[in-house]
Amino acid sequence: MNPLTEKHAAPPLAASAHSHEGAVRAQLADRRARLAEVIPQAKDQVRLALLLREIDAALERIDGGTFGICEVCKEAIEPGHLASDPLVRICLSHLSSEEQRAIERDLELASSIQSRFLPKKHFVHDGWEITRHYEPAGSVSGDYCDAILDDDSGVAYFLVGDVSGKGVAASLLMSQLHAIFRTLVGTNAAPNDLFSRANRLLNESAHTSHFATLVCAKADPAGNVRLINAGHCPPLLLRAGRVEEQESTGLPLGLFYSAQYGCTSLTLARGELLLFYTDGLNETRNSQDEEYGVARLKSLLLRGGNLPGEELLESILKDLASFRGDAPRTDDLTLMLIRRRG
Repeated sequence: MNPLTEKHAAPPLAASAHSHEGAVRAQLADRRARLAEVIPQAKDQVRLALLLREIDAALERIDGGTFGICEVCKEAIEPGHLASDPLVRICLSHLSSEEQRAIERDLELASSIQSRFLPKKHFVHDGWEITRHYEPAGSVSGDYCDAILDDDSGVAYFLVGDVSGKGVAASLLMSQLHAIFRTLVGTNAAPNDLFSRANRLLNESAHTSHFATLVCAKADPAGNVRLINAGHCPPLLLRAGRVEEQESTGLPLGLFYSAQYGCTSLTLARGELLLFYTDGLNETRNSQDEEYGVARLKSLLLRGGNLPGEELLESILKDLASFRGDAPRTDDLTLMLIRRRG
């Protein structure tokens, strides 16, 4: 089901989280102030004045406790719909057909843009073989997947992350993470300093309720890896006939401004590999409400570790689909396999 159109039983923003409501109010108040400044010099003053009234009406709904409630059916407006446009008054099911088509076109465009951020599904870079799978639960995803390559030095950064929430709001924060790391990697900062800077930038710019778990491997052609895990699912290291979990070395990005990040140093022999994944894999549940889990994933790596990267990922995805059966898929899914070539 598309997270943008999914109805939730949870109460609307005004009733469920005063901190969220306060943040939205501050954002709208800031937009109102900026708009009021430009209206006197604008050519289209009538249209801008109408927009100003819509902002005032949204602020009144927040103060009156009706923000996030559909004016037609009196139910909660879809969280994704509200996050993408805090001025909305009605839920998606009561939009006109033309309004619904406009949203569908916007989602298609957002999905197309997001797909361009992704690395190739399978490629080789200076002694490393990389294979990835990226599967949004809806039109857009809050998962982050990137490979930043330096052809001169052979150094590469491999990143997989998961933004809190789903749908449009999460995908926007994912895009922000993509831009932050693409910019910071060019500063040649140490990996732990890279994460500290990214964390500060995210704290300064993101909504107070948003954060991101993230794992990053900085790898060189000699097989040396510096690994940072900011509260993400533990990467799995396959070496010498066993699978080892690489635990967290810091808090998720965006939680605390002054968070610090540790770094684990590894050296991978030829044929050894790391698997990054998001919780859309290990937390998948079947119709009996059983969780897929990490133990099952470790077993698959032990049995299929010698397979080519594409075949190994395909075997994991087939096993996951068999386990889930006819149970619905509820989360984004990302996997990245990083193998030292041999």
